[in-house]
Amino acid sequence: MLLALEGIAGAGKSTLRDRILVEAHAQGIAVTHTGQFSWLAPTATDTLIRLRAGIPAASPDEAIEAACWDLSLHARHNLRPALAAGHLLADRLTLSTACLLALLHDRPVDAYVRSLAEQVEAWPDTTVLLTTPADLCAARIAARSTAPRFTENPDTARRLADLYDQAADAWAQATERPVLRHPCTTVDDLALLAELCLDRMTTRPAKSPGQRTRTPHGSPQRSKLDL
Repeated sequence: MLLALEGIAGAGKSTLRDRILVEAHAQGIAVTHTGQFSWLAPTATDTLIRLRAGIPAASPDEAIEAACWDLSLHARHNLRPALAAGHLLADRLTLSTACLLALLHDRPVDAYVRSLAEQVEAWPDTTVLLTTPADLCAARIAARSTAPRFTENPDTARRLADLYDQAADAWAQATERPVLRHPCTTVDDLALLAELCLDRMTTRPAKSPGQRTRTPHGSPQRSKLDL
């Protein structure tokens, strides 16, 4: 299965990813990881690099075209081969891209989600959205030795947190795939999230690309962890 870890900077994505990889290795579960983009198309890559630096594209259409083309290549050349060998963790994927585009071009995030969802082969079986409070994320980032990115500005991070929540609803509505929301604030949170992800890998059969799980009345799927 493909499992995407989403959330603002400092939410705990990399820490959770590393915890899952260590525990999976100890249990003999084949799991690898990948990043958000493929970087395989030069023109799309140029646009995405500027977006990541906080520079909007010449038009919203240029931005989404670059993102969709890159995601298509990512699915074909990176995700599909990796999934043939075992489970795959994506440290950021579709929701992060949609939120970045919405932030920079001041447009509704659900439109970007719907466009990216057209790349059916890149659908995660499960998306985990880390809802760690923005103030705690900012404190974690302040302790890092690397220079902060524009998305790590506290005010920007709060805007992104709202966009992620909207994007998660839009994604669940468009794909009928589950989005599990939970903070990664404490050691207990980390252990719970890692256990949940590993349990999904070992007990739930992976769906073929594009296969949908029906939700009653078309409502977005939410984990009990939302409560």
